[in-house]
Amino acid sequence: MQRKDSQKIFEGQSVYVGIDYHKKSWKVSIYGEQYEHKTMSRAPDAEQLLRYLEKNFPGAAYHAVYEAGFSGFGSCRRLRDLGVNCMVINPADVPTSQKEKLQKTDKADSRKLARSLRSGALSGIHIPDRQLEADRGLVRQRFRIVKDIARNKNRVKSLLFQFGISMAERFTTAQTRYWSRPYTDWLLSLSGADPMVGPLIDNYVRIVNNLRKELLGINRQVRELSRTSRYKDSYNLLVTVPGIGLMSAMAFLTQLGDFTRFKRLDELCNYVGLVPRMYGSGDKMVVGKLINRGRKELKIMLIEASWVAIRQDPALMAKFNELIKTMPKNKAIIRIARKLLNRIRYVIVHRKEYVTGVVS
Repeated sequence: MQRKDSQKIFEGQSVYVGIDYHKKSWKVSIYGEQYEHKTMSRAPDAEQLLRYLEKNFPGAAYHAVYEAGFSGFGSCRRLRDLGVNCMVINPADVPTSQKEKLQKTDKADSRKLARSLRSGALSGIHIPDRQLEADRGLVRQRFRIVKDIARNKNRVKSLLFQFGISMAERFTTAQTRYWSRPYTDWLLSLSGADPMVGPLIDNYVRIVNNLRKELLGINRQVRELSRTSRYKDSYNLLVTVPGIGLMSAMAFLTQLGDFTRFKRLDELCNYVGLVPRMYGSGDKMVVGKLINRGRKELKIMLIEASWVAIRQDPALMAKFNELIKTMPKNKAIIRIARKLLNRIRYVIVHRKEYVTGVVS
């Protein structure tokens, strides 16, 4: 009897791989269509994993999944390049039993991923190309520095309060909350007035000034990025939307990538986080606050842009005035934000500038 070609033994079958990702090792669970092969620790190496699969399951179709996190998308791209159908999943979307929550281990996590992948219960997140991921990182880096500046400014205020140092009267108005040159000079002058606290304040002032210099440099890099061939046309369209400027436009373009991957507005709103919590039982339906999922920075920018848009677009202002008859303003502006997001999507997908006064 002729021996069957070993390269075709698993042809037409699928193998499912759940990876619990760590910096120094992967906990890997491998499932066949009707059985569990094994769970093991492997080096964090895509090529090595592929060699194991090809040796033990020649000719099979390989499917892999791991949770989004610190590891990014590099391993997923590499596995895909090697012919493995890999996806990255939001950890919150993995079906989990109470027992698995109470007894969480790397082995249990990898097995859970492999089982869920085999059952078709997982829906992977979008994998950006390497350039888009880097551009996205630049814009996020800018927002992190802005947060760091705000934190250090607040620390100075807390320090002044802690040691009973009263703010100079000329700096107590709303117009002087910005760290002007006179304000920083006053802070630095405290070194002579209070030699114990002064050095602490000097350190914070120096940190803030250095961060502001870094912020200016990153702002220039983001502006240059907006002028590249990849973003230029879409950027010029997006800034025609009321309330959308350089940073918010680049945040949307780098974070969302290909707008056409969102087939419906609800999908885009879910991604951004503009959907409320809902609980329904019987005839009762409770609608709560916005969900915590989504891109928080996009959500904040969109709501801020909506406050600008209702002042510049008569149609949105009319809709806002209609909404506030039946709900608070902070809820009405969320409805406006959904409309504005839909218009942003329309502008990019249809390559048309924003037109004010259009009722939708």
